[in-house]
Amino acid sequence: MSRMFQFLAGAALGVAGLSAATDARAEFINVLTGGTSGVYYPLGVALSELYAEGIPGARTQVQATKASVENLNLLAAGRGEVAFSIGDSVVAAWEGNTEAGFKRELKNLRAIGGFYDNYIQIIAEGSSGIKTLADLKGRSISVGAPASGTELNAREIFAAAGMSYDDVGRLEYLPYSESAELIKNRQLESTLQSSGLGAAFIKDLATTHGINIVEIPAEVVEKIGPPFKSVVIPAGTYEGQDTDVMTAAVTNILVTSEAVPEETVYLMTKLMFENKSKLVSAHNAASALDPANAVANLPIPLHPGAERYYREIGVLK
Repeated sequence: MSRMFQFLAGAALGVAGLSAATDARAEFINVLTGGTSGVYYPLGVALSELYAEGIPGARTQVQATKASVENLNLLAAGRGEVAFSIGDSVVAAWEGNTEAGFKRELKNLRAIGGFYDNYIQIIAEGSSGIKTLADLKGRSISVGAPASGTELNAREIFAAAGMSYDDVGRLEYLPYSESAELIKNRQLESTLQSSGLGAAFIKDLATTHGINIVEIPAEVVEKIGPPFKSVVIPAGTYEGQDTDVMTAAVTNILVTSEAVPEETVYLMTKLMFENKSKLVSAHNAASALDPANAVANLPIPLHPGAERYYREIGVLK
């Protein structure tokens, strides 16, 4: 074998070895979100970009899903590394609530932190006369996809108000956009949706139709208890809304798995807070992101990587 051939062969092996080492260090991060028209998806895209830029060797992907319940099941099965979920779905997953869509207790879930609040917004077509929860009896309503975070919210709100799905005239399991279109066409009277304030589909509906925002009284919210809390939809949030409206809110949580390495989750957490402006550019819901609030009233343990970041900045002692 000539010296030149030996040199070239050695160089090729060196490149192959370097490539193998690089591949070994590469880390795949699948970000589980929700429907592409919701809030989770654009925030997930922004997070994936931050991870790709700021986590050495990371390869990222954003997956559109049916949101909370599907996300948590995928995480627990090792088919994602980070996910958005509404707080009550996280509780149901931890407890293994089969009715909510969890076949077992998902004890391998870990929190990165609270992100922003979802407001339970019950919107009725203005001429329907629906203004209270009691007014929904015998009427038509959509409540989100079956066993979605929104639909679980609907069940809990109805139960706390002493009602059930049997009380309504017609029940539909539809997402935001389809519900709004049916209301515009007078084929549906109301919809219960869980989303950030100023939701685009409600704004659009309010500009073409009069709407009523159905109040969820504080006493109803108190019956449910944490992670729900009583909040106000401020007057002027939507066109034609002249007064404050009481409703319920529940925190959206960024969740990971105990299987994801500590250093990775540490960097995920750090990048999220240090690049808040980019997340706000993706969706204004991220303006609520705050480290002190992120660790408050979490229903599952923090991941050690996230905990390390919060201790580093003094939020946790």
